[in-house]
Amino acid sequence: MSKDKKDLTVSQVDRQNILNNSFALQEIEKATNIKGIPFEGSSVVLKEQVAQFFDVTIRTVENYLAEFEPELTENGYVVLRGNRLKTLKNAISEMDVPENTFGNIDKAPQLGVFDFRAFLNMAMLMSESEPAKVLRQAILDIVIDTINQRTGGGTKYINQRDEDFLHSWFAGENYRKQFTDALRDCIAMGNFKYPNYTDKIYYAIFREKTQEYKKILKLEEKDNPRDTFYSEVLDLIASFECGFADALQDKYTELGRQLSNWEADALFQDFEKQAHWRPLVEKARNKMASRDLAFRDALHLQLKEYVTPLKKEEFETFLERWSQKIGHVAKVEF
Repeated sequence: MSKDKKDLTVSQVDRQNILNNSFALQEIEKATNIKGIPFEGSSVVLKEQVAQFFDVTIRTVENYLAEFEPELTENGYVVLRGNRLKTLKNAISEMDVPENTFGNIDKAPQLGVFDFRAFLNMAMLMSESEPAKVLRQAILDIVIDTINQRTGGGTKYINQRDEDFLHSWFAGENYRKQFTDALRDCIAMGNFKYPNYTDKIYYAIFREKTQEYKKILKLEEKDNPRDTFYSEVLDLIASFECGFADALQDKYTELGRQLSNWEADALFQDFEKQAHWRPLVEKARNKMASRDLAFRDALHLQLKEYVTPLKKEEFETFLERWSQKIGHVAKVEF
């Protein structure tokens, strides 16, 4: 993640990726050491405290709440009423702070509170606050450090931390052999047909050819892109290769001869347009675009409309230490 490229005030995806990264949140919370009101096993702050911390008016905080309430609510902002409000007021009364610190709350019928995630969310929204700007910079630094620490300083093979990766990779190699055998036997072209139809499959799935993909991920020429694909992408590539191999064999049998490149191209165009591919392609594009942006700071421009924030479970899957996931194995090499 390049902190110079991230403007958290305008990108909800980037904000949510940080807020869903529990490992980074732990480090940010330790680094900032922000103290709040003890409440239900954690701590919360009121809008008066938020305004004071970010050196803005309470009205400014309220304006952000009005504009971004769904996002802030998703990330921990909540309005307390009834017994929960009573519990909060009791907690405040037990704190050793001046009475006017939190404003006049004794008779308030409800109170909005920010937990730590919601507080950080607000920091990532406030464009006019200098303290918020400083905190955003610290957040980005910590997120970068956390990802680097948990990936050993490199994210090229972070895809291999998915427990399904090995199965998908080995299964894909078998289908790959079926695919290349069909290209060899059924198409009257030279060796160019192997990278050519591989590129056609890649482009059909994620709108990039091999060299374009390697450039975006900053891979070396010797690097095999398949070693960097997520398991969902590998599974779909295997399905394309297996299916197109069968289509080639059927057409070859029907014609009683090898296909010309024009005939093979036309066959592939019909093959990739089959409706059953659409939901699988959509899923693969979402996984590639979203995970690469979050983990590899790689933006696939052709897939930018598929970028969504990662779920907490994905951060846990891909940022857990190897020792917790696969014992003594540090990295899978092929």
